[in-house]
Amino acid sequence: MRNALFLYAQLLAALAVVLSVAVSGARAETGSGEDIVEVRTDSGIVAWLKQEPSIPMIAVSAMWRGAGAVADPADKAGRANLLAATLDEGAGDMDSQAFQQRLDDHGIRLSFEAGRDSLNMTLQTLTENAGEAFGMAGLALSEPRFDAEALDRMRAQIQSSIARSLQNPNAIAGQAFSALAFGDDRYSQPTDGTPETVAALAAEDLRSHMATTVGRENLIIGVVGDITPEALKPLLETAFGKLPAIGGIPELGEASFNATGVEKYIDYEGPQTVLVFGTPGIVRTDPDFDAARVMNHILGGGGFSSLLTEEIREKRGLTYGVYSYLRPLDRGGAWLGGLSTSNEKAAEALTVLKTTIAEYRDIGPDEEQLAKAKANINGAFPLRFASNSAIAELLVAIQRYDLGRDYMARRPERIDAVTVDDIKRVANRILNLDAMIVVGVGQPKGLRTTPTE
Repeated sequence: MRNALFLYAQLLAALAVVLSVAVSGARAETGSGEDIVEVRTDSGIVAWLKQEPSIPMIAVSAMWRGAGAVADPADKAGRANLLAATLDEGAGDMDSQAFQQRLDDHGIRLSFEAGRDSLNMTLQTLTENAGEAFGMAGLALSEPRFDAEALDRMRAQIQSSIARSLQNPNAIAGQAFSALAFGDDRYSQPTDGTPETVAALAAEDLRSHMATTVGRENLIIGVVGDITPEALKPLLETAFGKLPAIGGIPELGEASFNATGVEKYIDYEGPQTVLVFGTPGIVRTDPDFDAARVMNHILGGGGFSSLLTEEIREKRGLTYGVYSYLRPLDRGGAWLGGLSTSNEKAAEALTVLKTTIAEYRDIGPDEEQLAKAKANINGAFPLRFASNSAIAELLVAIQRYDLGRDYMARRPERIDAVTVDDIKRVANRILNLDAMIVVGVGQPKGLRTTPTE
């Protein structure tokens, strides 16, 4: 019953936010940041809180910088991912079944996920169960069990996922691209690990990861919901207060592309060829990031309105879809894209791709294209935050990149300020065809193919 109430309340919250966007333009989008309160505990835990008393729910997003896959040595690739999969599989005196039952009985959603650069936690609860929810999160973080049964079960699930990815041409292309781009850097390692490294991971490896990378120093927290700063403060201590004061962010230096101007084709039986392409990009804190966002939207990030879609799909029918996006990481970045086409048309699709990129880089967009891109970007942004959880994640991102508490109010202005000259400048920085890496997986006619290793 409680869990059903939780789900019903979540739907109401999402509907309330969507209606707020439609009627008033979304407070989160136009607010000055004054409704975001910094809550600091006696032990130094800091969280940004946006109160939303209309729905009796609380959403928490937490991130530990440097505690993701980037912290995995090569022989322990997948360690952070296995840790995230098992943190909610039993803690304290509760085994996995008892722990999950306790969460379910109180309508609490607790989950962990490992990304490239960070370990992330999501917590959702009804306000009346906040004490229980934050307590369960604290137990998972301070007294995880890593029981053999749970560890083996999660390991088997991950290995099954890895096995599927090894047969997926998109995953094969993506991993081959990462290996070419980043070489021996940890960014080249698969986040899930390999069959060999995952098989060798033990509970002690997970405890070591926790002890060295998951602390209060590298912790960022965003909270949205029906709770006051005074009530939140002790709950933060309950959830995070037992973590060590410090957290490890690996000192690995900048990650630049290891190889440029390389094309690799991997034989894969089937009628289609998957092409993944990319160039060195920029980090999120780069002053040109907003211009790069608009630049990419026009070129390949705007769906059916993008230039790549128009030239490769609409005019020539070479693919059902082509895309590009910015991939900023903490220690580097990339501009990436992909498409799938028939083996017979792969060479033509790649030629049109390169020609379109070169012309756009050299000429730039016209004013109409620029105006449409800005309107699309600013218009779509509020719709991404139709839940308290999504807004909590945004609060974390704003802190992570030091964007300022009034970022939501300034963001449309920053996008609107981008000019054609800005687009041309950043396009010349990023869209360097001489530096582009291309990976094809399939049996493309007219393109050199190397056997799968």
